[in-house]
Amino acid sequence: MSSSFAQDKPAYQLFNQKGKQVKYQKMIKDLAKNDMVFFGEYHTNPISHWLQIEMAKSFHELKGEKLFFGAEMFESGNQLVLNEYLAGFYDESKMLPEITQLWGNYQTDYKPLVEFAKEKQLRFIATNIPRRYAAMINKKGMGALKELSPEALALIGPDLENLFDPTVKAYAEMASKMGGHVPPNMLNIQTAQAAKDATMAYFSLKNFSEGDLLLHFEGSYHSNYNQGIIWWINKIKPGLKIGSITTVMQAEWDKMTDEEKATISNYTIVVADSMTQTKR
Repeated sequence: MSSSFAQDKPAYQLFNQKGKQVKYQKMIKDLAKNDMVFFGEYHTNPISHWLQIEMAKSFHELKGEKLFFGAEMFESGNQLVLNEYLAGFYDESKMLPEITQLWGNYQTDYKPLVEFAKEKQLRFIATNIPRRYAAMINKKGMGALKELSPEALALIGPDLENLFDPTVKAYAEMASKMGGHVPPNMLNIQTAQAAKDATMAYFSLKNFSEGDLLLHFEGSYHSNYNQGIIWWINKIKPGLKIGSITTVMQAEWDKMTDEEKATISNYTIVVADSMTQTKR
């Protein structure tokens, strides 16, 4: 454990790609120059969620109505309900039962972001593939797409069949990390993961216009090392300026090489190992 964590008990430390500590405002000023910023969280880490809402406020001060949000935690099929709620058509008690597969930690971890978007009249995009379709792909592979209706396919990134490559780092590592226990349906598992990344990239791009700033929230494994969603965005529409921030525990950070620290993201939030967790 670093001496700072041991003695001063900071909630987090913020590092750049050179492994040097940086100030929050410097990070904000730098990241705001991008077209899109991907915030890789640990789903039950309270520091991730606190910094997400703080960054949302800071970016709004700089970008105003040009700021919009996207999130893995909302499936594309829920966009209409989310839009209606943001527009004030009905209160939360009507919205929540209509959102399918709502995450258990919505109230503590994601509601503040949705409410901020509502207050400031900002767009909030439900970017993820509906879970039922990811499960079909996991079971049947790419062939599952041929069984779906045009309405269903409209909720999935359309470039999946054309661009999916299981040798890409993010997906190849899924197999390599299993060592000698790679299951026979490994390709399907990789394809299902890619379907999530591709769909989140697709809806991020579909809702982006020049001059916008997208702040997207996702599990860190969906954006670390410019993989996952970021890889798909660069593949579908190269040339956008993309920034990233990720979350790691102190014990993980201490084990990382200089190269890993330099490439995992533009900025890294290092959190004390003993940090309490939210409930999902």
